[in-house]
Formats: sequence, C-alpha cells, structure tokens
Amino acid sequence: MASTTSAVCQLPKVHYFKLSDGLELQVNVTGFSNGQDAKVEIQLKNSSRAWILHWGCTYPKNTKWFFPVDRPPGTAVYKQMALQTPFMKREDIDVILIQLRDPKIHSIEFVIKDGRYDKWIKLGHGNFQIQIPKYATDNPPLLIPKDLIERKAYTIWESKGRPHSSPIQQKQNYDDALREILSMLSKGVSLNDLQASSHDATNNVVSIKKEEQSIQRSGQAISRAATKNVVSIKKEEQSIQRSGQYAASNNIVVVKKEEQPTQTSYSLRRRHDVQKWLNKYSQDKGKKPTPLSLTEVVENSVGGENVILRQPYHVCNYEIVVLVKVVAGDCHVLVAGNTKGDTVLHWGVSSLTPKEWLAPPKDMLPAKSKLLDAACQTYFTDISTATGAFQLVDINLQKRKFAGIQFVICSGGSWINNNGANFFVGLNSYSSNRKIEHDGRDILKWLLDEISQREKEAERSLMHRFCIATELTDLCKSEGGMGLIGILVWLRFMACRKLNWNRNYNVKPREISEAQDKFTNLLQKIYLEQPSNREIVRLVMGCVGRGGEGQSGQRIRDEILVLQRNNNCKGGMMEEWHQKLHNNSSPDDVVICEALLNYVRCGFRIDVYWKTLTERGLTKSVLASYDRPILSEPKFSPDTREGLIRDLTSYLKTLKAVHSGSDLESAIDICLSIPEGHGLMGAYINPSSVGLTPKLQDYLQFIKAHTGDTSIGPLMEKLLESRIELRPSIVTSHGRLKDLIFLDLALDSAIRTSMERGFANLNSSDVPAIMFFTTLVLENLCLSSVDNEELIYCTKDLYRVCDSYKPSDANWALQTKAVVDRIRLALADKAEFYQKKIQPSVQYLGPLLSVEKGAIDTFTEELIRTGSAGSLSMLINRLDPILRKFANLGCWQVISPAEVRGFVVNVNKLISVQHKVYREPTVIVANKVSGEEEIPDGAVAVLTSDLPDVLAHVSIRARNSKILFASCLDQNVYKDLKLKQGKVVSILLKLGNLIIMDISSSTLSSKYAPSSSSSRGLFSKKRFNGKFAISLQEFSTEMVGAKSYNISLLSERLPSWIKLPVSIAIPFGVFETILSDDINKEQAKQIYNLSKLVDNGELSKLRAIQETVHQIKAPTRLIPELKSKMKSLRIPWLEEESVNFWNRAWEAIIRVWASKWNERAYISCRKGSLNHNDICMAILVQEIIRADYAFVIHTKYPISGDASEIYSEVVRGLGETLVGAYPGRAMSFTTRKTNLKSHNVIGYPSKSIGLYVKQSIIFRSDSNGEDLKGYAGAGLYDSLPMDKAQEVVLDYSNDPLVIDKAFQASLFTRIAEAGKLIEGLFGCAQDIEGVVRSGEIYVVQSRPQI
Repeated sequence: MASTTSAVCQLPKVHYFKLSDGLELQVNVTGFSNGQDAKVEIQLKNSSRAWILHWGCTYPKNTKWFFPVDRPPGTAVYKQMALQTPFMKREDIDVILIQLRDPKIHSIEFVIKDGRYDKWIKLGHGNFQIQIPKYATDNPPLLIPKDLIERKAYTIWESKGRPHSSPIQQKQNYDDALREILSMLSKGVSLNDLQASSHDATNNVVSIKKEEQSIQRSGQAISRAATKNVVSIKKEEQSIQRSGQYAASNNIVVVKKEEQPTQTSYSLRRRHDVQKWLNKYSQDKGKKPTPLSLTEVVENSVGGENVILRQPYHVCNYEIVVLVKVVAGDCHVLVAGNTKGDTVLHWGVSSLTPKEWLAPPKDMLPAKSKLLDAACQTYFTDISTATGAFQLVDINLQKRKFAGIQFVICSGGSWINNNGANFFVGLNSYSSNRKIEHDGRDILKWLLDEISQREKEAERSLMHRFCIATELTDLCKSEGGMGLIGILVWLRFMACRKLNWNRNYNVKPREISEAQDKFTNLLQKIYLEQPSNREIVRLVMGCVGRGGEGQSGQRIRDEILVLQRNNNCKGGMMEEWHQKLHNNSSPDDVVICEALLNYVRCGFRIDVYWKTLTERGLTKSVLASYDRPILSEPKFSPDTREGLIRDLTSYLKTLKAVHSGSDLESAIDICLSIPEGHGLMGAYINPSSVGLTPKLQDYLQFIKAHTGDTSIGPLMEKLLESRIELRPSIVTSHGRLKDLIFLDLALDSAIRTSMERGFANLNSSDVPAIMFFTTLVLENLCLSSVDNEELIYCTKDLYRVCDSYKPSDANWALQTKAVVDRIRLALADKAEFYQKKIQPSVQYLGPLLSVEKGAIDTFTEELIRTGSAGSLSMLINRLDPILRKFANLGCWQVISPAEVRGFVVNVNKLISVQHKVYREPTVIVANKVSGEEEIPDGAVAVLTSDLPDVLAHVSIRARNSKILFASCLDQNVYKDLKLKQGKVVSILLKLGNLIIMDISSSTLSSKYAPSSSSSRGLFSKKRFNGKFAISLQEFSTEMVGAKSYNISLLSERLPSWIKLPVSIAIPFGVFETILSDDINKEQAKQIYNLSKLVDNGELSKLRAIQETVHQIKAPTRLIPELKSKMKSLRIPWLEEESVNFWNRAWEAIIRVWASKWNERAYISCRKGSLNHNDICMAILVQEIIRADYAFVIHTKYPISGDASEIYSEVVRGLGETLVGAYPGRAMSFTTRKTNLKSHNVIGYPSKSIGLYVKQSIIFRSDSNGEDLKGYAGAGLYDSLPMDKAQEVVLDYSNDPLVIDKAFQASLFTRIAEAGKLIEGLFGCAQDIEGVVRSGEIYVVQSRPQI
C-alpha cells in the first residue's frame, strides 16, 4: 500500500546561513543513493536584487573546481574558471536547483555575486562548501504518507486566505508542504508527531481534491503529484517515458500501467535551456576570430569594399582564397594563398562555358606572367601585413566578360588543385554589380537568367530538372544565400505545379531517384559548410524528395507489379498508373496512392477518391495531361479490400521514401531501420550510431503510435523533444546526415500540421492551454531559424509569464501582452526579411517562366504561412484578445485624442506620404509607423496596427496639432478598417475606444487649404560670437538653444542626488562661419544653389545639400578650442589617438549640422510657416553616460492633459531606442504627484534592441527652432555619438525592472521625484530625458512640454 499512498523521499541535509543585509541562505542537499542522482537546492530569502551563483564541484582530495555536465538553465562558463547561474524567483525566495549525476562528486563550492554592484558574499574569507552525502544501499529512503503532505498543503493554502488557485499555485503549495515536512524531519521532529499535529486538517483535504477535479474538467489539470499518484525520485527518466507524464518540480509522477493519463498538464511542462540553441551567424559582425582567417587578412590588405565574390578553399595544409573585386569599373580576380617560396598560378579563361580553358588576351596579363599555348603562368607576389602574410596574384579582367577563370597552383614542386579538379571562378554574366538590383532590390541575375534558359530542358523530366539543379547549385554555391534563394524559387515553383514535371520523355524511377540523391547530397554538403544559409537549404530540401541510389527508385517499378499481381488488378486505371510509374514517376504518385487507399477503405466510394485528388490539386485534366495519361477510374473486386489496403499502404511508403522527403512516417522508418548494404536484404546497423539516441528512438516510436491522436498535446511535446534530441546530430558530418535533416524537416512540419489540426478545438477560455501550445510552437520556430536570438529571448520571457500565470490578473495580462507584442514584431521582422531577400527573385524569375501573377505575388507570403511562423501567428492572435480583456485595454490605444471625419486612405508606411498634401480631410490607415515621421497636411487622423511609443516624435506632433493618432490592437478590427478604403467615416471617442461609422461625404467640412507661408520669420537668425567652443558657464540664449541653456540652469539648482553629464557647446554661428571660410568656398556655393532649388519645390535636392555639408573642412581654430574646453572639464580626449579621435568627432559634428536639411525637418518648417533658412544649429557636446536604463518624463499626462499626473517611459540602454525609430514599446507608468511612491504600470517593454556604447561623447543638435512655442520641433534634427552604439538583443526574463517589484518601485519613485522637482524649478510642465547608471539618476536635457 505504501507505493500508492506515500511519497518516497530522502531526508535532505539542511544548511542555514545568516548573511549581511538581512539575507538568509538555506541549502537543501539530497545525496546519492541506489543509483539516484544528488540534488542541491540553494535558496536566498529576503532578497530584492538579481543574484548569481558562482560555483563549481570538487572530487575527494582535489580542491580544483570542475564543471558537471548537467547544469541549471541559464548557466554560463565564467573565464573557464567557474560556472555562473542566475537565481530564479519563486514567490518570495530566489532558488537554484542543481542536479548531480556523478557519484564521485565530493562537494559543491560557491560564492554569491551581485552582478549589478559587483558585490560578493563569501563564508568568512572563503567559499561556501556543501558536501554531498552518500547513503548506503541498504538504508531505504523515507516514506512520507501522502495524506500528510496534502493536509500540510491545505494549511498553507488556508494561511493565504483560501485564494482561487491556479494549477501552478496548487503544485507550489504541494511542493512547499513537502519541503516543510522534510525540514521538520531534519530537525529531529518524528513522523508520528507531524501526523498528529496535522490530524485536525484531515477533513479539509476533501476541498482540495474537489478543486483539483474542477480544474481538471476545465482543461487546466494539475499534475497528479498532488492527487492519486506516488511521488518517486527513483528512475526519473524511465518513469516519464513509460507513463507519458512529466516532472513535477523534482518529483516524478508514477502512473499505474493500466491507467491512461487523460489530460496534459500544460502549466507544468518542463522548460528547456533555449540559450543553448542560440545561433548568431549574421550578428557577429566585427567579432574577429583569433587568429584572423586568410580571407580577412587579404581583405584587410586589399580593402573589403566592392568585393562581389569571396571563395575560400582548403586543400590539405593549404588555404586558398579567391576575391572578385570591382576597382574603378574594372573587374579584378585576386587569388591568394598561404603558400611560401616560388609559387606559380597556372591559369586560363573560360569564354562561354565553365568547361573551356583558353589562354587569356596578352593585354590583360599581370606582372611576372608568361603566356603559353593555351594557358598563362603568373608568379605570386609576397605580401606581409601586421595581421599576417600571404602570396597574391591580381588579374585585371578590365571590362571584359568571361564565363570564368580556371586555375591550378604549383608550389614547391607540388601541384595544388581542387580535390582532383581545377579551381573555377564563375563570372557568368559578370557585371560590376554581380548581385544586381531589380526594382531596387538584390537578385542574382545571371543565375535566374540561366534557370530561365534551361527550363525547356528541365521540364522534360524530373531527372533532367534535378540534374540541372545540381549543376547550377554547385556553380552558385559560392554566392551564398542569393544563389540558394534562386534555386529555392525555381524548385518551389516546380513543387507547387507551376512548372511542367514531364514533357515527351520517358525516364525510369531509379534515374529520377539517383538524380534526387545527387542533388540532396550536394544540399547536405552546403548545409554543413554554410551554417548561415541552413534555413534556406532546409526550404530547398522541403521542395524535393530525399531520393536514393538506384535500388530506391527501382522498387517503385517492381512493387507496382507485385501489387497488381497480388490483387488481380492489371487492367484499367491501375494499368494506366503502372505505365505512368514506369515512365515518369513523380510526387503526384503519392497523392494517387493515398486517393486509392481512401477509396478502398471507405468501401470503394468513388467520390472519396476524387475528393482526395482534387484537394491536392489533381483534377481529371491533370491526370489526362501526363505523357502516360490516367483516364479511367479505379475498379476493384470487393474481396480484394484487405489485400489492397495492405499492399497500397506498403507501396505508399516506397513512394514517399523517394518523393516525400519531409513525410514523417517515411522519415522515421528510414532513420529507425538503416540498411548498411543495398537492397532489401542488406544488413542493418544500430540507429544510435547515426544520431538516434535511445531516448530519441523511444520518442519516435511514441510519435508513430500517436500520430492520429485527437489530443495533440502529448504528440506535439514528443515531436518537439525529438527535434531537441536530434539537434546535435544535424550540425556535424556523418554518413546519414541527410536522412536526419529530412527527419528534422518532417518533425518540424508535423508540429505545424498537428497544431493546425487541433487549433479549432482549442478553447479560448483555457489560457494555460493556449500558452502551452504557443510556447511549444515558438520553441519549434527557434529550432528552425538561423538567426534566432530574438526568438530565443521571446521564449525565455514567455516561460516567465507562463510560470507566473494568474487568471484574470490585469498586471499579468499586461506583462504577457508585451511578450506577445514582441513575438508579433519578431514574426513581422522575419516576414519582412523573407520579402526583401526572396520576393525580388520571385518577381524576376516568375514572368520568365510564365508563372501566373497571383502565384508570383503571394509566393513569399505562402512560404511564411506554411511554416511554424504561420502557426505561431494564429496562436498569438487567439491569445491577444484574451489578454486585452484581462488588462482592460480594449481594441485601441489612443495616443492623441480627437474626434474627426474624413476619407479613408490606406498606406503601407506613413513616411511614404509625409510630404503629401491631401485636399480633403483624410484618415490615414498606415501599416507601419516608426515614430520619426511628419504627419502630412490634410490628415485629420493616423490609425495604425504598429506600436509607436506614446512619447515618439510623431505622437507629440499629433497631440500638438490636435490630430487623432491611435494604435489598433485587434487585427480583425484593423482588417475591417482597411476595407473602408475610399469611404468617408466619422470617428468618435467613447470610454477610451474609437467608434468608427460610415457617413456621407456631404457631411464633411470644407476642403483642406494648405497653410500659407506668409507668416514666416517667427525667429531671427543667430550670429557668431567669436568662439568655436564654450563652457557650461558661458551658455546664454544668444549662443545656444534651449536644450543647452536649460542644462546650465539645472546645474545651479538640482540637488546632489540628480546628476548632469559634463557638457560644453559649439555655439550658434560656428557652422555659418566655417562655411564662409575660403577653404569651403565651393561647398558654400553649392549649398546656396541647391537651397534655391529646394525652395522651389525640388525636395530631392535636400540629400545633395547634406552630402555637400559632409565635404566641409574644419578651420584650424576649431580643433584646439574644442580640445581645450574638453580638457578643462575632464571630458576624455585620448592623446595617443588624437587624430583618429578628431576624425570621428568631426564626422559626428558635420552630420549634426547636415541634419538641418533632412526632409522631415524641412517639411515641418514649411507646415509651421517658418523660414528654414533662419534655422541656426548649436551643438551640445556631452559625455555619454553608459546607461543601464534611459527614461523620458512628461510631467503632465500627455494624453489626457492631467497636470496632476506624471507619465514616464523607461528602456534598457541608451535613450535613442526610446526617442528614435526602434520598434516595440517602452516600460510605461504614471505617478500621481500627491503620492510619488504609488505607480500605475500602463505597459511592459516589448522593444527588442538596447543600445550600449563605450566611454564616448555625444553631439546633440540644439537649434533655435526646436523649442519654439507652439511648434513641435524637438527631435527633428540628429544627435549623434562619436562612436557607434552596439545593438544588443534584450533579455527581459531576468531584468529586475520587470521581475523585481522592489527594484521597480524604487526606480519609478526616483524618476517621478526627479520629474516633479525639475517641473517646480522651471515653473511649467517639462519634457525630460535622462538615464540611470548604477542606481544614480542623470538628467541629460529638459525642455517645456508641448
């Protein structure tokens, strides 16, 4: 009976430590016993900071730390000296659980680190050391009665006021109860005493069980750990696999064999260390490996600009690099190697085809060349640089067009070739821009033209197509992603039946299979060699079958004969199909076989046969179009039903093995049973030797048995777990890599199709279930994506909100809404990336292949929709309205309130129409609003599905101009709104939402009249005061703008706890003085002439003015004056690199001045009836505070105008992500001025990027027009750091601003207090920008709030 009524537990050893600042440390240790793992749970109590465990393990008699293989989530290796693991918040305590499998481990040693303040907590002057106990095998683990744990869990629940408990909360109560009991036992309290003390609570346990049963019925089942089953720590993994249940904390639910779990415990699903999945192939720009590769050494020497091809080769110990580079319009082929001594390039040119080897023309021979009869020999030149040495030959093709260059190399008497072949540099259809632009976007034109020319040959049969695909892919593989995209577009057109598969050519199935095999083998090779292009390679492989050597295809011919003979069906439709199979088998045969199977299974219903075919695009006309047409309908004898089902099912597997690379059942079967030889009688090798671990094999068997389950949760979990288990085996080279890639593709596809199948049954009220599936599909997308950093951090944040789920809780809903918004932005970025990379090739190649326009226009959209991104989008669209309901958000976020009427006009980007003048009152519906745009004249409203910040520049200008500006949070509402294109609508405000109604155009007010420019000249131009740089004490309104002057006022009045960055300024008039200098006479003339053209309406000339400003030279006085002011205020000026410093500083200065002529600023001046020529630009020069957080404060709530309420926004890193055009929302909150310690969080952060910079200087624009009363000029001009800031993808899952309430409240209070104080100093509402660094508040600027 004990096995069904007790928890089997070891009594842990408990260690207590009193630390500084009220911190308490408790370590619970469960030792090794009976093959059972040891567990160390480290708890920190009374903590309000983010702590890190700095730790390692030791063996007996060895004090050196080593790192165990299994580590807690988030663990990182620190300088190869220790492990560092962040503590995870569990209600009021911080916890880390470490599981140790190595029984030789003697102890774990650690110290605790506060990463933010670099504070270390030690035991005295040494490490904490916790010895791992070992229990004798004959010492049985302690049995704790289950009812005792339940009674204790009840008292914990009752002590909390009997709240409505979520599944997670109930499980937490159960775990806490077990932990308390174990703690009491460790202190000497007997089990009998504990049972007696809890006896009074016995009757109350019934209420817990009723609540659990109610939750189970609603689809939110908790783990059986707190109900029927036994908690056992033994045989953890085996128990999970046998029962299909999942871990509950550190304990495992063991289910009796005859019982079948009826419900997946969504909330308790285990988390993965997704950080290990991180790929950053395109994000590591600037991070050079040590030592540099030969390609980098060569590019550093010859210059990396205008390089249109890079191709490295590795032959034995030699490294050969080929660069194709355009110099002054001429094409240069540079061949470099790590060879030494006398080395000769033996080379020739290919005029028309890659197979040619011809002697080059005499007038293009490099130095040290000798012309032979059919080749040229050129000696390499030795090159030595600071980063490395190499040998080089530079061949100038001039402007000649060649198919390519062939070469081999002779070094030290040995010949170096490309693995038995010549090296070949493809230059087919060379132009000075090999990756040319088509309608402004990149395509690989030569490849697409070649595909178009070869299509007539390719459509003869699939064998021809795959042979050509192999040839072209091999030729363009050095082109990287653009070449693979061209192949993808072509083959997807083929897979979608937009191209002919067969025309007047008979081919054996084994020939098709062999051609597929060669092509997919090449793709496998590229998959390994080009990690950054794996996502494209996977898409290509998804368009073709896996193929196989001759025997695979031959079985298609042989087995149809067996099927016909066994079932006496040699005539009619079956014979027609037989003839097609023998002469041109194709993926259509898989569909035909499935249709026949469904026809037989349903009692020979012919309508089922045709339904299966037509749903997959095979109509009667398609069947009749084959070279061997299928014109008849199937007819079978009823007594052959069982035999047909058996044989057709077997034959379907044969067809799928060749034609359906991503078919799940076929992929599993191939990987589980792998022939070593050829043919059906070949020997078999152990699947684990080709990447299938025993655990993965068990998963795959489970998947095969449950593919059709109605309950998709367990199936989808096993599909994902299989991909995770498979992942290490698909990034290394081995004999069956291709099969495993196809298996991974099949698992990925099955997750998507399973989700689509179960989506209709997903209950919108079952939030944990939706969260569970959202997490799972997001994890799947992480595994399928190459650059997945953003998705990884979205997943970690989704874990966090899943674990803190509180039904109907508004704050939880706000946090989850921010995570969902970030996921949506990530999906939008992925879709936009695909559109930019893939769609141009589609638009170019599609018409050449006579593909219909509809298929061309929707190509990339369909590619995205049929992947994991499409399933994820469906799930977050289901979740979003639930969250908005919980958070009381409604369908709209109104940023600038107004009630308006106007014509609806749809645009993709607001910036594309910012210069327009609408003659009628217009409601602009814009898909994208970055926040930097100007609202066009005549617009009365801007409505968008984007998420601009409330304090973005466009938001401020909308409020200042009384224009309605709102974000639509409901995709369905937004779609309906776009359907009103051209109609007239009335928009009213009601309870924070918009009421949109169709009205008659006759009710509109009079037509819009553009503003007159007669009132120009509201401010006067400033004059040069004779100084090129001034200190803070010299700031005056005649010398600097309000931005700088307000800083000088604050420096005299702020309390010491609010700090200012060290500041100087380049005053008004300096730019004009420099421009009038003789050294800039030509630039001054150009700017004057171009300005006249701009004033006459040629806004395109603004860019030309900016380029001219960039050519201005600095006068000799400017450098020493600026340097002197900087030195006097201890602004860093690095003497050892002063020339480089000045170049970077000067570049930033002239870019700030040039921003006077940006289009948005010019349009804004024109709309405000201001004379653009009267604008003068001072520059505020400040030391950059390397911010942890940046904030903007509006001391009067900007939306309602409530002067008693402060509105603030906070972001991580520098404030440019807050005031610039960076997608996503900031952390936002309001504070009543009467109670600065009480805050209302309006929204949590969803920005993906934070900006960080080394110690540097920023040059801030400070014009005489930015703070003009009634004119929203702030942010129109650029502020630029001298050194480029680094973009960092943000991880909010451990950000104290989000997860630490005490830290959040303290920071919000100080920000609000600073805002109220500064408002009091100036006597009016303020718009304040500042940063937080190491807990200290810095204000970088303040101006009157508009």
